[in-house]
Formats: sequence, C-alpha cells, structure tokens
Amino acid sequence: MTNRFAALPFLAPVHLLLFGVIALPSLYVFWLSLNESSYGTDLVFVGFENYRTILTDPYFWRAAWNTFVVVNVIVYAELLLGLALALAFARKIPFKPLIFAMILVPYAVSEVVGVLVWKILLNPNFGLIGRTLADLGLGLNWSSSPSQGLAVAALIGVWHHLPFTFLLLYAGVLSIPQSLYEAARIDGAGSWQMFWRVTLPLLIPAILITLIFRLVFAFRMFSEIWLLTKGGPARLTEVLAVYLYQGAFRYADFGAASATGWMMVIGSLAVASIYLFEIHKRMVKGDA
Repeated sequence: MTNRFAALPFLAPVHLLLFGVIALPSLYVFWLSLNESSYGTDLVFVGFENYRTILTDPYFWRAAWNTFVVVNVIVYAELLLGLALALAFARKIPFKPLIFAMILVPYAVSEVVGVLVWKILLNPNFGLIGRTLADLGLGLNWSSSPSQGLAVAALIGVWHHLPFTFLLLYAGVLSIPQSLYEAARIDGAGSWQMFWRVTLPLLIPAILITLIFRLVFAFRMFSEIWLLTKGGPARLTEVLAVYLYQGAFRYADFGAASATGWMMVIGSLAVASIYLFEIHKRMVKGDA
C-alpha cells in the first residue's frame, strides 16, 4: 500500500492532463446541457428540460436507431473481415509486404478525402463504380434513398477503419504460441478444430479490446453521413453526431446539443461497459 501511494506523484501529471483535456470539458458540457443557451444570450438554468426535449423528439430517436444499425454493421463487418485477414497473414502468402501495405493505405487517408473519393466513384453519372453498376442495371440512388445512403456510409466506414481492426487482431494472432498449434496437430486436430479450440479462445481478449475501441469510435461517426447526404432526405439518414451538429450550428440550441452529446456518452459507455466487464472478469480469473 505504501508503494502505491509513493507512485501517485509520478502519475499526477497524467491525471492532471486527463482532467484538463477530458474531464473538465465534459463537466462543462454537462453544465451547459442543464441550461438554455444560444448565440449572444446568457445561460438560463432549465434543469433537465433539454433532455426531455430531445427524448421526445422523433428525429432524435430516428438518429439513435440509424446510429445503432450503422455502428453494428460497421463494427461486426470489420471484425469478421479483420479476423479473416489476420488469419490469412498468419500463414505464408505471396507478396505479403505489398498486400500488407495495401491494407493499411485507407487508414492513412483523411476521412474527408476518403468520403469524397468514394462519393465520386459511386456517382451514377460519371463515377467509375456508380456508372458500371448503372450499366449492369444495379444503379445506386444513395442521395435520395435512406437505406442506400446508410449502406454506403457503412461501406465507407468499414473501408476506412478496417486497417485498425486488422492490426489489433493480427497482433493478437501473432501472440499465440506456435507450440500450441504443434501440440494440437500432434493430437490430430484439423484446421477448423485448431481455430475453434486454440486460436479463438486465446484471441478473445484482443477481440474484446477491438470491439470496445471500434464501438466507441464508430458511435460518433459524422464525416461519412454529413459529406454523403447531410442527413437527408428529410433527415432520414441522420446519426446522433449529425443530429448534434444540426442542433448546435443550424438551430443554435447549444443546451439541447450538449444534452445530445451526453446521451451519446452514456450510450457508448453502456455498450462498452459490457465488453469492459468481460475483460475485467477474465483478468480476475487469470489472477486467481
């Protein structure tokens, strides 16, 4: 216990930095969510009225549902693709360095640039992909179809963030001792049995960490929707981050926008806590 207290002065700078950069702004936003605020006006305390306003707004629930659907599609599609790529790279494949670099390229591209490039490629009039699909009778109409707009946003999200998921899972695969596979092979296990009995159980911690990061990051997605559809048509493709932006900068309702921000924090923490609890449970079992 004495040694733990002795370490506090060394940890204090990091804690102060986190408090100043994360905790303090978050507390201010929470205070702002309890007030009525707009351009050029003084704060007027209204309690939880802003929360009541957004929770009775059908556009908020539409944005929440869109966020839930798109985030789950993005995260679990990335997880499956990233896991498949990680397992493939764990084996001997030709041109491994070149393919590895190609996989990482999207993560080096700015989100804005990536979305705009995809927007051009998918344009049904002059885009390479959009024009080809139109010639095949599979034309996209994502600018006026909410379902197609959300699907394209999810596609771009998977493309852009797949390298991050792949790297975490690939590191997890490489950390598994090869001796376990050799022992399983001697016992007569096939490829599927080795994956199910060796790889997957030992990869669970990496999968849980990956899910936490990607769920929290994907929950606040903005660029894909805003640059593609701006939440249209008729606000049917809004996600929570776009709903927050509209409330703050189009309708100048900073109190309601701050309340939306805190609802996003609560939602992302509620989802992440499930996986955090699982990680904690595994750590406790490991210590035992």
